[in-house]
Amino acid sequence: MLAHPLRARLLARLREAGPATATRLAAALGTNSGATSYHLRRLERVQLVTDSAAGRGRERVWRAQGRRSWTAGDFEDDEDSQAALAWLERDYLRHFADRAERWLDVAPTWPVGWVELLGLRDGLALVSREQLGAMRAEIDEVVQRYRRVGQGNPQARRVALYTYCYPLDLTSGPGGPEPPRAARRPTP
Repeated sequence: MLAHPLRARLLARLREAGPATATRLAAALGTNSGATSYHLRRLERVQLVTDSAAGRGRERVWRAQGRRSWTAGDFEDDEDSQAALAWLERDYLRHFADRAERWLDVAPTWPVGWVELLGLRDGLALVSREQLGAMRAEIDEVVQRYRRVGQGNPQARRVALYTYCYPLDLTSGPGGPEPPRAARRPTP
């Protein structure tokens, strides 16, 4: 569903900037409102966006539904969906890299106190699959707790938080009871 680049960009824009009409989204993304409306209706079919009912007359104001993430396990027997997911993951990675580079460009204009807290951080952990799941669930809980704590505070700024876990040893699978999946990523 999201393997179309415009759909992924529409959903990202609604999540970042909030509700908008197809016309406003088209202007922001450099496309036309007809294509934008078409793709918004496709996203609505799978409940990724919804009409906020804030529009006047025929004007529809769209908003993103709650955050939904997919994993390879959701599409184990569907090669097309696996390919779409692989494309989407790479698109999100490109989106992150683009945003991170833009931040680096403007970081010198921000107060030092903010700059010290923003930007890239990395860490290493030695965990089992179950422990990794628990760690990610804890991170998600923390992010949920902080989603709106700054509301009404003029000093508050919206920030994006990406998490990306990957094994350091890419040459061998984890072994154990679950057989490793065949490579699902197309070679570039």
